[in-house]
Amino acid sequence: MNWQTIKARLDLYEKLMRLDKPIGILLLLWPTLWALWLSSEGRPNRIVLWVFILGTVLMRSAGCVINDYADRNFDLHVERTRERPLTSGKVTSKEALLLFALLSLAAFGLVLLLGNPLVIALSVPALFLAASYPFTKRFLAIPQAYLGIAFGFGIPMAYAAQLGEVPLDAWLLLAANVFWAVAYDTEYAMVDREDDLKIGIKTSAITFGRFDVLAVMCCYAVTLALIGAVGYLLQLGWAFYAGLAVAAGIMGVHYTWIRGRERAACFKAFLHNNYVGGAIFAGIAVDALLTGWSFG
Repeated sequence: MNWQTIKARLDLYEKLMRLDKPIGILLLLWPTLWALWLSSEGRPNRIVLWVFILGTVLMRSAGCVINDYADRNFDLHVERTRERPLTSGKVTSKEALLLFALLSLAAFGLVLLLGNPLVIALSVPALFLAASYPFTKRFLAIPQAYLGIAFGFGIPMAYAAQLGEVPLDAWLLLAANVFWAVAYDTEYAMVDREDDLKIGIKTSAITFGRFDVLAVMCCYAVTLALIGAVGYLLQLGWAFYAGLAVAAGIMGVHYTWIRGRERAACFKAFLHNNYVGGAIFAGIAVDALLTGWSFG
């Protein structure tokens, strides 16, 4: 096998893991960073920080692989996904499962480096959630809520890594992430609604029906309220709430994009949620710098 053949294969694996589309990594990373900063009083352990950053990349990649494996027959009937490596037959199902296993083992290896029993214990349901989410689209009316738990499970793991426990504010952040995921993934699902109806996959966009835009905005509002509650419990300062205000403004812009339910605009709103997560994190980080938190 020559180098060109190897490179072509690696390119296919890269596309299968969606490394060429980092939005999923960012949507998974921002809540983890919120948790790392809040649990460490703005001073996360560097080793813990890098373990969680690398673990996020690995688990998001693993999630994309298992998602395409689960949807390989459905994706054939969706214009946007029919040319994905697994669906098009360029990568085999066996290769995909092996790649998923390798990525998951690498992520678990990172967890073991921390030597924290609680984090190791939490990594088991985290892997289960990531592996099982794609199959929930067969029977759950709002599988995006399940996705929110899977995407947000780095939150309790981050608290466990920093504090050795998972306090109330961690669970509030996880709940906030569930509502945020329902919001942004409903925007994503609005893009494929017609195709999903034809092939029988369940999504929140289908379940909410004509109330889809209202549901997205309500989920955004609950997200901000729950994160605001965390800030109130921890007595955070003005910079934190300024970050929430910026995030709220961005969400308002999303409303102007999705209210017409045009595919391109809905997809644009989905991608733009990166700035929502970034604004919230910026508020947390700046507040920590300005006030020098001490929650003890």
